[in-house]
Amino acid sequence: MSGAAGAGAAAHAAINEAIKASGAIIRIESSEFSRLISKMDDGLVVEKEGGGFLNGSYKYSTSYKGFIFYCKSREQITIPSRLEKISAKHIWVPQ
Repeated sequence: MSGAAGAGAAAHAAINEAIKASGAIIRIESSEFSRLISKMDDGLVVEKEGGGFLNGSYKYSTSYKGFIFYCKSREQITIPSRLEKISAKHIWVPQ
C-alpha cells in the first residue's frame, strides 16, 4: 500500500470512528429545523455563520430526543430565547 493510499485509509477509518462516537447526525431542511427548535423547552443550539458576500450561509446543530440534527441555511434562523445559543468557529459533519 502506498503512502497516499495508507493516508486515505487512515482518514476513512478516523471518519468512521467519529461517526460511531457521535451517533447519527440527521441533516434536515432549515424550515424543519426551525419547527424542531420551536418545540424544545430548553436546550442548546450551535450556530456557525459563514461564507462570503455571495455565498453566505449559516449552519446549525442541536440535539433532540437522543438524535443530533444539522441544517444549513442561507437565512439566519431565529433561536427562541429559552434556548441557549453558542457561536462556533466551525461545525464539522462527517460525510
